[in-house]
Amino acid sequence: MTSNTKPAPSTYTIDATDRTLGRVASEAASALLGKKSVHFAKNQAIPVTVTVTNAGKLHLPARRTAGKIYTRYTGYPGGLYRMTMAEMIVKKGISEVVRKTVDGMIPRNKLRSPRMKNLIVTE
Repeated sequence: MTSNTKPAPSTYTIDATDRTLGRVASEAASALLGKKSVHFAKNQAIPVTVTVTNAGKLHLPARRTAGKIYTRYTGYPGGLYRMTMAEMIVKKGISEVVRKTVDGMIPRNKLRSPRMKNLIVTE
């Protein structure tokens, strides 16, 4: 038997100083999914707020920033756009890189956007 009470909102803070992007993003994705909560359920978005602090101090090798390419497609012929990680950092900031990385680790279903709304990235 399960009770119908909702769990209280909780916060989870990740310090990104001198850590790699993938390890920080996977920890954030796991917390957003609710895997660190005792109220975990696959079919519910757990009310947890994940804050990634010091994103500007992430360990990003030059080879990664030059080699990682983000692509998007408009749906029209010739509408394929590419942007390297270095260009993304200059244009939109390191917080967008962290957000896109965590977004790629969340399952693609109806709970994706409510989960991603609970991610806060500070530089």
